[in-house]
Amino acid sequence: MSLDRLSLNQITTRSWSLAEAVRGCAEAGVPAIGLWRDKVAEAGGGARAAKLVREAGLTVSSLCRGGFLTAADPAGRRAALEDNLRAIEEAATLGTDTLVLVVGGLPEGSRDLPGARARVAELIAELAPHAGAAGVRLAIEPLHPMFCADRAVVSTLGQALDLAEPHPAGQVGVVVDAYHVWWDPALPEQIARAGRGGRIAAYQVCDWTLPLPADALLGRGHVGDGHIDLRALTTLVAAAGHTGWIEVEIFNETIWAAPGHETLATVLARHHLLFPPASPHDR
Repeated sequence: MSLDRLSLNQITTRSWSLAEAVRGCAEAGVPAIGLWRDKVAEAGGGARAAKLVREAGLTVSSLCRGGFLTAADPAGRRAALEDNLRAIEEAATLGTDTLVLVVGGLPEGSRDLPGARARVAELIAELAPHAGAAGVRLAIEPLHPMFCADRAVVSTLGQALDLAEPHPAGQVGVVVDAYHVWWDPALPEQIARAGRGGRIAAYQVCDWTLPLPADALLGRGHVGDGHIDLRALTTLVAAAGHTGWIEVEIFNETIWAAPGHETLATVLARHHLLFPPASPHDR
C-alpha cells in the first residue's frame, strides 16, 4: 500500500518533539506531518519549524489549531480574533494551506447555543479574507456532540458547511474527522455536498474504541481497533473528490505512553485498512 498520501498528525506521537517527529516520519517514508502550534513554538517558531520540515523533505499537511471563537465579551472576542490572525500567519510561514479551526464551546455560565454559533459565524467572516490573502484556508472541524458545551458548538459536517459556504472555497473549508462524524446518519450526503463545493480541506482518521475513558477526548484508537467503518468512510471521501492528505490523528493516553517509533510502526501497518482490499489477504 502506497504511503504517498499519509500524514502523521503530531499529536499521535505526543511525546516526540518536532525534531523527533520529523525525523521519525522521514525515516519511515511518511511524506507529511500535521503540526500543532505549541510544538512549533517549542521548536523556536514557524520559520525554524518550516526549515526543519523542509530540510527533511516533508510537507506540512495542516496546522492545529485556530478557533475558540465563541467569547461573548468584546475583550474575549478581540483576543480570539488576534490569536487566529497569528495562527493564519503561522500556517503561511509553515507552508501549509490548512488551518484547522476548533470553534469553541459555550462561554462559562452560558446556555445560549444559538448566540455562540452566531458569534462563530461572525468571526469566521472577519477572518476569511485574511486567510485567503495569506494563501491559507480555514478548515472548520465539527466535533462530536458530546463536546458541544466545552469545545465546539459545531457538531455536524452539515453545520460546518453552513458556516463555510457563504465564503469562497479557497478561504473556508471543512475537516472530515472520522472520530467526530462517523455516527451521523446524514454523513454520506454531507460528504458529497462538501465535495461538490470543493470544501474538504482535511481528512483525519483514527478509530472509536470502547469503553470510553473518563476524558472522552482520549477515546481514539489506532485504525482497525474500534467501531468505525473506515474503509467505507475513506471511499465516500474519495468519491467526493478528495485527493489530499490522509492524516492520522490519535488522542489516547496509552498510545501516547508508547515509544513514538512503535506508534508510527502501527500507523504504517494499519494504513491499508483504510482502503478496499486489493486481494483476499487484505481482508
